[in-house]
Amino acid sequence: MNIVDPMIRENPKMKVAVIDKDEPGGICLTRGCIPSKILLYPAELVRLTEKAREFGIATEIASINFAQIMTRMRSLIDKDIDSIRRGLSSSENIDYFHATAEFVAPYTLKVGDETMTSKLIFLCIGSQTNIPPIKGLAEAGFLTSDEVLKLKKLPKSVAVIGGGYIAAELGHFLAAMGSRVTIVGRNPQFIPEEEPEVSDVLRRELGRHMTILTNKEVQEAGTSRGLKRLLASDRKSGKTEEVAAEEILVATGRGPTSGILHPERGGVETDDHGWIKVDEYLQTTQPGVWAMGDADGRFMFKHVANYESEVVYNNAVLKQKVKVDYHAVPHAVFTYPEAAGVGMKERDAVEKFGKEGVLVGFYKYEDTAKGEAMAAKDYFVKVILEKQTERIVGAHIAGPYASILIQELINAMYTGDQGPGDLRRSIYIHPALNEVVQRALYNVYEVEEYHHMLSHRHEQESPPQ
Repeated sequence: MNIVDPMIRENPKMKVAVIDKDEPGGICLTRGCIPSKILLYPAELVRLTEKAREFGIATEIASINFAQIMTRMRSLIDKDIDSIRRGLSSSENIDYFHATAEFVAPYTLKVGDETMTSKLIFLCIGSQTNIPPIKGLAEAGFLTSDEVLKLKKLPKSVAVIGGGYIAAELGHFLAAMGSRVTIVGRNPQFIPEEEPEVSDVLRRELGRHMTILTNKEVQEAGTSRGLKRLLASDRKSGKTEEVAAEEILVATGRGPTSGILHPERGGVETDDHGWIKVDEYLQTTQPGVWAMGDADGRFMFKHVANYESEVVYNNAVLKQKVKVDYHAVPHAVFTYPEAAGVGMKERDAVEKFGKEGVLVGFYKYEDTAKGEAMAAKDYFVKVILEKQTERIVGAHIAGPYASILIQELINAMYTGDQGPGDLRRSIYIHPALNEVVQRALYNVYEVEEYHHMLSHRHEQESPPQ
């Protein structure tokens, strides 16, 4: 609907077919970011309640009504889905098809028993869960991020295959609800998409409530003595270990759905992985056919899909020539604590500009008055700047409210000079937590100096052996 509504306003006589094999609203609403965040807020409340004891507040969680939490999530989501369905079904300009579409020829789609043609087609086909080819996994049975949202009873224990965003967030939720969670990731770094310093903080904090295994390859799954079991080998030593749990959750990322669409019949090319190929304007290899959202496999975030729909609208409908710009794509991990990032990681910046061409701004929450009041130990803001221009090229935060704090850095990256000047000159409320952002922009190091500072801090703060 992000692109359909303005199209109809632009041309009230336009007729639009909206085709969706799933419930209306897309992955974000039906089984992605929105339902998961509805569940993650109660998990945050659990951890906050536990933390209150540090401040002399005697608290106790008497019980957690898992069924009520799940029912509330589903009722909120169902309400939104029904609202979108009614909007699609009642519009005079829209023919809504709850069916699967597939190309049968260029500009020609088969939808159920109907065949329709159009010279303007938008592919917003989403993605699907990746299931790794693990021996015995199908026979043992498993959950995906889709099935977790349908749970009515909390599993006593869960073994999570995967060590990225989805594994971290769902593992955090299940552990906060009371499950015994073990995460088994194949990458040496927990949440490898994050800066190593961010991953270290999340691994330490989440590791207080669950077991996190990294650099492990799951070789086999099975069942015995009433439990599901994973056999995992260390990718460095080869040593194997078994993880037993009531349920297995597969959280190994998402893959393309283009196979259902048969884009090759429509002259639309895909890459070797099955993602739709697009140019810098988001047009596919077939003129008049455009792709956005998860379809091209670049950035699988709803906020990116919203942005891409604007680009496609400008190009396909208004006939402009707007290039897509991904220089400052943000994301957040809604665990406790949160993490958030935008733009380049330090490694990427060093590759592009060289060590001597990069500056790193760094400041810890606890070194601000508000952070100290919150007992926010070891959380931080890290900002990456191109030295020559002082452009902000990346930012990474680990700590409470990271998804909020990072927004002013994102906004700065969309100003004319993309620099820190306006933030440095601004008057910040004292003592408010967002002072940590401004101080990171003032507290700048050369790359080698930054890592020396980090290692020196670590030596000072490590307990004696």
